[in-house]
Amino acid sequence: MCDCPEHIRPGWKGWIPLPARKPEQGRGAWTDLTHVITEDLSRSPAFPKPVIRQIVKMPKDNANVTEFQMVCHHGTHVDAPRHFLNDAPSFDEIPLDRLYGPAVIWRIEKGPFGLITPEDFEAASPKLQPGDMLLLDTGWAQHINTEIYEDHASLTPEAAEWLVAHQIKLLGIDCSTPDLTSHKRPKGFTWPVHEILLSQGVLIAEHLTNLRPLANQRVEAMFLGIPIAGSDGAQARVIARPLI
Repeated sequence: MCDCPEHIRPGWKGWIPLPARKPEQGRGAWTDLTHVITEDLSRSPAFPKPVIRQIVKMPKDNANVTEFQMVCHHGTHVDAPRHFLNDAPSFDEIPLDRLYGPAVIWRIEKGPFGLITPEDFEAASPKLQPGDMLLLDTGWAQHINTEIYEDHASLTPEAAEWLVAHQIKLLGIDCSTPDLTSHKRPKGFTWPVHEILLSQGVLIAEHLTNLRPLANQRVEAMFLGIPIAGSDGAQARVIARPLI
């Protein structure tokens, strides 16, 4: 029998401080980094299948009305700090400036079950600036709706600490989670990457796509999530375009 102490989650430590920045203007067309939401889109095995249906439909009725029922973490979405911390802000309490601004997109491919480390970040370019968002192109979005989608790479806790130390305000990734994939988690798994980032106000966006054309560039990005009262996350339309 294990005598290991019960894991205690870190409490809310407050929003990571961000330096004052001059506005940076993107150029050209926006790229949509969002998966189209369907009932059959890849999802965590812990989540129920969404329901999307028309409850009013023309020509029988005078309009079309669609009803949907799904967890806030289905499809492309942003995690609020409250996702893992009861005393932390919900999605509607996230300051707007945490959801848009300059970002770096790094192409870091590790293959199935690979580990993304601080050494990978140190070698990547262009370099991060304090207050940036970081989006990781691991090449895994191409496996959406396949059996291997959940075989993605993950960040080490040390990599998460590196991101906090470098004052990013949001981490985005092209798979279901920056933590260890669901079917490889040992008993008592504690989601350390989520805990480290969210406890200090570093938001997490999951299930991004279409990153490859913008890889290894600085971009202007927007994570346009729905401000759901009291929610631990929200679906988002995520867009980006190169910075001048």
